[in-house]
Amino acid sequence: MDSLDNKLDLPWEFSEANKSKEILSYYPSNYKQSAVIPLLDLAQHQHGGWLHVSAMNVVGKYHLLVCGTTPCMICGSRDIESVLLDHLGVKRGEVTKDGLFSVREMECMGCCVNAPMITLEDYSNGSQGYTYNYFHETQDPKRIKCGPEGGNTTLLGEPKPLQFRDLDAC
Repeated sequence: MDSLDNKLDLPWEFSEANKSKEILSYYPSNYKQSAVIPLLDLAQHQHGGWLHVSAMNVVGKYHLLVCGTTPCMICGSRDIESVLLDHLGVKRGEVTKDGLFSVREMECMGCCVNAPMITLEDYSNGSQGYTYNYFHETQDPKRIKCGPEGGNTTLLGEPKPLQFRDLDAC
């Protein structure tokens, strides 16, 4: 909830002392996004033990998360990520100059049948108005949504009643 000292539009940045801590230097170039927790912890300590909403927004308002697990990679998630990064002019884990977008990898989103999978975390209405949207679509033109090629083959009618063995007859 916005308050006088915790508003979305208040400017926030790391102090010079905290900028010099170079937390990002401890992480390999392809894993810089892993530094988000230590950076948020540093921001929290800088602000007297609680995390200012403006500090959270320094990591962007719209986070595009591309699934990096094998089924999605096989179906082109790396190509999609590359297009997003090129279009936004950032590297993985960086925030666009306008402070709106970041692109990161996310582990399995549980929708391998519709790989590749992308998620959009939307913080444009603040952390309390946050939404999480999934985007996926099969790349096989013979499939419709999640259904198998050729249409459904199971659960087309009422299930058959369970057959029980008569234990007294044994």
